[in-house]
Amino acid sequence: MEVIGLTHVRIATETECIENGSILIENGRITAIYEDIPTFPKGSKIMDGQGKLLIPGMVDVHIHGANGYDMMDGTTRSIQEVSKACAATGCTSFLATSVTSELEALLLMIDNVKQVMGCEEGALIAGIHAEGPYLNLKRKGMQNEAYLRHPDRAEMEVILERADSALRMVTIAPELPGGMEMVSFLHGAGIVVAVAHSDATYEEAKEAFRLGASHITHCFNGMRPIHHRDPGVVVAAFEEPKVSLQAIVDNVHLHPAIVRMMFRMKGPEGIVLITDALQAMGLGDGEYEFGGHQVKVQDGIAKLHDGTLASSTVTMNEALRNTVELGIPLLEAVRMASTTPGSVLGLASKGRIAPGMDADVVLLDSDFQVEWTMIGGNVVYRKEEESKPTG
Repeated sequence: MEVIGLTHVRIATETECIENGSILIENGRITAIYEDIPTFPKGSKIMDGQGKLLIPGMVDVHIHGANGYDMMDGTTRSIQEVSKACAATGCTSFLATSVTSELEALLLMIDNVKQVMGCEEGALIAGIHAEGPYLNLKRKGMQNEAYLRHPDRAEMEVILERADSALRMVTIAPELPGGMEMVSFLHGAGIVVAVAHSDATYEEAKEAFRLGASHITHCFNGMRPIHHRDPGVVVAAFEEPKVSLQAIVDNVHLHPAIVRMMFRMKGPEGIVLITDALQAMGLGDGEYEFGGHQVKVQDGIAKLHDGTLASSTVTMNEALRNTVELGIPLLEAVRMASTTPGSVLGLASKGRIAPGMDADVVLLDSDFQVEWTMIGGNVVYRKEEESKPTG
């Protein structure tokens, strides 16, 4: 049994930041937390954190691609490359996220994800997030309208049979014909039902929440806006304690005041930081193909040629830094990046630094850059390795 002692780290727990603490890891799990440097068991591997910040591994419930790879491109290599990119940015678990497509393309993506699960080269795949295809044309955003369709129970049964337990989240527009029935069906199957790309009214959203929808995908984006006589999806979600909200904190998709308002309304237990990243994450400006569209990334902002925002290029560690810079306290921001998404997905042993939890932890420097990422007690990414020659 491998025993690891992490020393000289600022530990971000749920309730406090231990300034010069230590952690004992045994057989891939955290077994003890100390506020000093203890005497570790004989033979322990000692890792010195040099006073840097240790946070629980972040969980991204919404990511499409990274480093030039799109998880819908039909290859397992793309899934693995996103897994490695996630680990390099402090994310230790993620949902492989689809875009609206033909059924065959979605089924192929599901097959590839399932093939990689259990042998990831970086972050662990917690499951699949199907963003569509049951979305509203009026709020489609960058989703390809050629593949948008109304909820189809028979089709969803095919998807569920192919995905089995790997399908964890589905984003739909519940106001579409058959939408409410689909919410009930998915909720009954144990799937997290999320609302977005939706023109649902306040009343329709409330009915969807009553039937089991419990999550909002990229809140404020791709949905009916708030109006004082037509409050829409967002206000309905604000009123529901059980409904959590995704936030893309890239200083593009949400104004800082909106992020702070979401935080005041929901608290850290109701906000989930996401990337919603496309394959441009990690590569920078340029032209890309995503979801059947040509996407231009300029100054880090991804748009279709008509100006529509097309996902983001933000990473989880950048989203965490941005959130703190907007005035949200560090521990609460960490909960939004790690604990809350873990809870939304029912990942009982992840998202927190506490005895009994998986040793999925990330060491960050003062600028929130990732020094190393550990999953299950194994370091799967280390910053120094980026500069080493290959071949």
